[in-house]
Amino acid sequence: MSGSGTAAPQVPAHQQQFLALDFGAKRTGVASGNRLLGTATPLTTIRAEGAAARLDAVQRLVAEWQPDALVIGVPYHPDGAPHENTVRALKFGRQLRARFALPVYEVDERYTTTEALSQGAKDADAAAACIILEQFLRSLA
Repeated sequence: MSGSGTAAPQVPAHQQQFLALDFGAKRTGVASGNRLLGTATPLTTIRAEGAAARLDAVQRLVAEWQPDALVIGVPYHPDGAPHENTVRALKFGRQLRARFALPVYEVDERYTTTEALSQGAKDADAAAACIILEQFLRSLA
């Protein structure tokens, strides 16, 4: 999915278990979700700077949760235009594809952290990843 609100992604039915990542330069929120139940749960926030440390932390979570695919939040300006963090998030998605050989789906993540904070989340980054994953799972219905 892109910032322009395009159609739902074509996700094969055998992909049931997902890890979602709310990418940030210093913190990356992580959530797990299941297509069958249509639910997501916040897991943790990776506090790692630099691609290698971040990817190593993601690798541990992928080994633990064994997802069928990954979902990443991609930020855009309110008008849908890309910005510097859009480019970083898309690059992170390419790194995930290369390292884990898993499908990576992109979700427009505008306002997810704001929404997480408004809901009183203790870990706003993991909660934002959960919101991203819930949006993705709803798009599959």
